[in-house]
Amino acid sequence: MSEECSHDCSSCGSDCAERTLPQIVRNANNEKVKKVIAVVSGKGGVGKSLVTSMLSVHANKSGLKTAILDADITGPSIPKSFGLSGKATCDEEGTKIYPPVTKEGIKVMSLNLLMDNETDPVIWRGPVIASAVKEFWENVEWGDTDCMFIDCPPGTGDVPLTIFQSLPVDGIVVVTSPQELVSMIVEKAVKMAQMMDIPVLGIVENMSYFECPDCGKRHNIYGESHIDEIAAEMGIQNVAKLPLDPAVASKVDAGNAEALDTSALEAIADAIRAI
Repeated sequence: MSEECSHDCSSCGSDCAERTLPQIVRNANNEKVKKVIAVVSGKGGVGKSLVTSMLSVHANKSGLKTAILDADITGPSIPKSFGLSGKATCDEEGTKIYPPVTKEGIKVMSLNLLMDNETDPVIWRGPVIASAVKEFWENVEWGDTDCMFIDCPPGTGDVPLTIFQSLPVDGIVVVTSPQELVSMIVEKAVKMAQMMDIPVLGIVENMSYFECPDCGKRHNIYGESHIDEIAAEMGIQNVAKLPLDPAVASKVDAGNAEALDTSALEAIADAIRAI
């Protein structure tokens, strides 16, 4: 640790012990959260929020008390996916936040649920964004929750690092797309999880193929998939492939994520239950 250390690990590039040691806070708000699963991606635009929503819906339908922490502070999309338009509320002191609940009972916390206008941009620097994620974990009353899913921002920067250090993450799910550079991107995310000693529970390849509604033939719009080989090389057992389906986009845009077919994620859901 440098003599000039500010103790602000979120903005630091050093590998000192203080930066790498866990800084997890358990309190009355989150002590009943049993499992925490982070959904990550090496790059943006691959459908990470969609997969977070689908895993949450699957867990909720299987009888687990489920919650979503939307850690994608500058691009929050979870509330819209579930049709949540109301705002989060606070206690009289303003120190405890109560998360809104979806129609089927999934607790959700997102920055959009605190803003006056959901289309206003969030122009914050990395450390401030990371602090907001910690606030969501520590100050939101999550109550009795069997499984919490965290929709992480893409990449391996401040916020994913804060999540891995400040929340008791039990496993991660990597989301990717079928492109030639996918191997490098997936490997970055997997290596970060390994450095933090967190197991990778599975890989989801979104937009894997398009199935023609007329003839039933599958077309690889974004190129041939190599995700099975990549997963085997990295020792990851569970792989799910999601099609490019306009009906999925339509349901999410309509705020009806809880009507999505989540059967393709069954193997990954089993791995989460087995933790």
